[in-house]
Amino acid sequence: MQAEHVDIAQFLSDHAPFDDLPEEAVNKLASQVEIAYFRAGTQILNYGEDIADLYVIRTGAVEMYRRDGELYNRLTVGGIFGQMGLLMNRKVRFPAKALEDTLVYCINVELFNQYCDEYDVFADFFEADGNVRLHQAVVEQADSNDLTTAKVKSLLHRDVVTVAKDASVQMVAQLMTQESVSSVLVTDEDKPISDDPDDDDGQVVGIITDRDLRTSVIANGLSYEAPAAQIMQTDLVLLDSNAYVFEAVLAMLRDNIHHLPVVVKKKPIGVISQSDILRYESQSSLLLVRGILAQQSVEDLAHYARQLPNVFVRMVNEDANSHMIGTAMAVIGRTFKQRLLDLAEEKFGPPPVPYCFIALGSMARDEQLIVTDQDNAIILDNGFNEELHDEYFQNLADFVCDGLAECGYKYCEGEIMASFKKWRLTREQWQEQFADWMAEPKPQALLHSSIFFDLDGVYGKNKWADELKRFIATEGRKNKRFLANLAANARNRTPPLGFFKDFVLEHNGQHKRSMNLKRRGTAPLSDVIRVHALAIGSRKQNSFERLEDIIDAKLLPEGKAQDLRDALEYIAMVRIRHQAWQIEKLDEAPDNDLEPHLLSPFEQRNLKEAFAILDKAQNFLKFRYSANSGMK
Repeated sequence: MQAEHVDIAQFLSDHAPFDDLPEEAVNKLASQVEIAYFRAGTQILNYGEDIADLYVIRTGAVEMYRRDGELYNRLTVGGIFGQMGLLMNRKVRFPAKALEDTLVYCINVELFNQYCDEYDVFADFFEADGNVRLHQAVVEQADSNDLTTAKVKSLLHRDVVTVAKDASVQMVAQLMTQESVSSVLVTDEDKPISDDPDDDDGQVVGIITDRDLRTSVIANGLSYEAPAAQIMQTDLVLLDSNAYVFEAVLAMLRDNIHHLPVVVKKKPIGVISQSDILRYESQSSLLLVRGILAQQSVEDLAHYARQLPNVFVRMVNEDANSHMIGTAMAVIGRTFKQRLLDLAEEKFGPPPVPYCFIALGSMARDEQLIVTDQDNAIILDNGFNEELHDEYFQNLADFVCDGLAECGYKYCEGEIMASFKKWRLTREQWQEQFADWMAEPKPQALLHSSIFFDLDGVYGKNKWADELKRFIATEGRKNKRFLANLAANARNRTPPLGFFKDFVLEHNGQHKRSMNLKRRGTAPLSDVIRVHALAIGSRKQNSFERLEDIIDAKLLPEGKAQDLRDALEYIAMVRIRHQAWQIEKLDEAPDNDLEPHLLSPFEQRNLKEAFAILDKAQNFLKFRYSANSGMK
């Protein structure tokens, strides 16, 4: 071996992970490395560029940065960088710059992968073990985009400003001037507060903005002594303090509002305005919502919906996480429904009795993707008379469901749509239906529970949907037998892993040599999480938000809920990227069926780990919820 190679081998042997390799392996590596030199201030790696080498610092120092320019790490002699890009998609994840004159050893990706395959100690150094590896992959992904992690409470820089409903409008204007705010919340101290904060709408009854003072007071010559209650807006949209900034953007776009009260357990802690989140509106893919509401016919909506795949791909390329993408796609889907319902009422006239159109399944959970069908139903007023009113709601439901199909939301093969009469029930009938499913948890009832127990109001009397959520949460946790049967049902769809932790693939049909990431991954994970959420009486719909309640309730052993969160995020993102790749690269209709060979070895290992977490979570259901005693 040449003297230069001996020197390289000696250096590598003094630093991890090479110090645990056999001597012959280090010598072989030393003979194949290349040497590169970078002057101080030189950019070594740029974000998003192709990467083909692992870098080991021999002399000098290197700084690593996040995508937004924030310092991530500083490395000196023996430091290693570039591994995340090699392990993910051969793209630079963290830009690198030489802080000093720097000499590095470069190990090409083929040699790097060979050593990962041949030497476990080498692979473990870069990949970590089990759940730690998966968690790190999820964290690195989230770190690339602040939009996916910033929460609305981070935008609040002052306490909430409130006035009593009987305060004069002059007092309101004086207070807004004094506090330098563009809005105040109006409170009613006489309004009772429930012992259950989730049951209570709070004492905030309205909001007054600068615009209200102009249009309702000055423009109309209203007396300055008029009470605040006379000019306040009462149709409030509230946002939980733990909601993400992108959810605030979506809420403002969806409801065309400029001020958004932020609450904790229905108690207001502040108000954010459009100016507070203006910088986030550069995510123009979300502006599709405005366009939907402007369309004048079903044909216009269907034509406009053709943009949806491009919106989806853009969000993926902007490094959005699964929660952001799922929420954005769900809001877009709800907006299509809302506009179709507007058009339906224009065509058939106002409804004969009040109603609430509800979304079910992934749309209700804010976990909708580009490949989806339509699950929906209608809650009718208790004064509904079938003979007098059913024809109207049949026409309305047909119009909406047919319109959704034209916009790309496929008809539900299981016939879970409002166009079927059995899914148009009164408020009382829905409660009776849910109670029957829980009292007699037969297979069909359990199937319906897994769909209908994820519901959200889309149009009309949306509080009726909230009433049903409360009923499900209250009654579900009491019924141990139902929970046990629901838990057993949640174990039916198993992850695609064999005994030796190899992928189990389809052997026949159109999707041969593939695995369905929804049916065998995200859907059973949502089923598991739903069981735990019902057991603690959580009223959240989104799986990630349900996990927050599960963590607070300490229902699972420490760390297990975090494992579920990481597994759901990772499988969902593999599924999302696969669909975006089909749209962008193959120009074909996306699906949920992935051939594992399309993934890198690193991604395959993480996906197997995520499936293993699902497998353990399903087994835990068997332990936690007993068919005999209901729950342990």
